[in-house]
Amino acid sequence: MTDRTATPSAPRRAGLFDLRWIIGFLFAVYGVVLTVLGLGFTTDADVAKAAGVNINLWSGLAMLATALVFGLWAKLRPLAVPAPAPDELPEPPPGVDGHH
Repeated sequence: MTDRTATPSAPRRAGLFDLRWIIGFLFAVYGVVLTVLGLGFTTDADVAKAAGVNINLWSGLAMLATALVFGLWAKLRPLAVPAPAPDELPEPPPGVDGHH
């Protein structure tokens, strides 16, 4: 039997359902791909087309840094899901607690 007069518990954490983790993961995946392309598969012609900048490498590193920021943000400031107030809890169906 539950006690409906108890004080609400501490807020729960949202964990993996936090969009910051998902966005950070996607930035990390694309950042790794672009960094690998920039380090190993960029030709001199590609660099010449980009005004002398290895754009894949720098974009990949920027995306990895962005992924790190999103990860730190989600880790250091986790979302708190407040517990429902006792008056917001649904009433149990008739006969469950002995009430008819």
